[in-house]
Amino acid sequence: MKGSAMPQSLSKMVVHLTFSTKDRRPLITSEIREELRAYLGGTLRDMDCPSLVIGAVADHVHILFVLSRKHSLAEVVEEIKKTSSKWIKGRGEALGEFYWQRGYGAFSVSQSKIEDTKAYIASQEEHHREVSFQDDFRAFLVRHEIDFDERYVWD
Repeated sequence: MKGSAMPQSLSKMVVHLTFSTKDRRPLITSEIREELRAYLGGTLRDMDCPSLVIGAVADHVHILFVLSRKHSLAEVVEEIKKTSSKWIKGRGEALGEFYWQRGYGAFSVSQSKIEDTKAYIASQEEHHREVSFQDDFRAFLVRHEIDFDERYVWD
């Protein structure tokens, strides 16, 4: 390298994040889904983590986003769960006891699989007519070779 140019740190980490409502309660109603997607997208944008697609069904969300170099995955998850939970609770009395589950699933997505993942997230309502969130999540863990203990996956 010539001159005094500083070396760059370059990365692109695409993450498929999913988490459910506490006890998988069906609290994400059709009335708030679109607003919730927008809220989550805005929170991610504020953290320099652009969302590629966000899907929500009654009891869980899927988010595909690019992880910023400024934040760890754990920081991003904590922020979006904390702020969105507070936002949802403010949407009406029936949602006053809303909570997300404590855990989450986060899976790396290669550039060549981004479009497939977007399509999968966009088809969640149809997909979950046939496959439960629990079965789907277990399949993700197995496919990504993530060891887990069933006793501690759900809350």
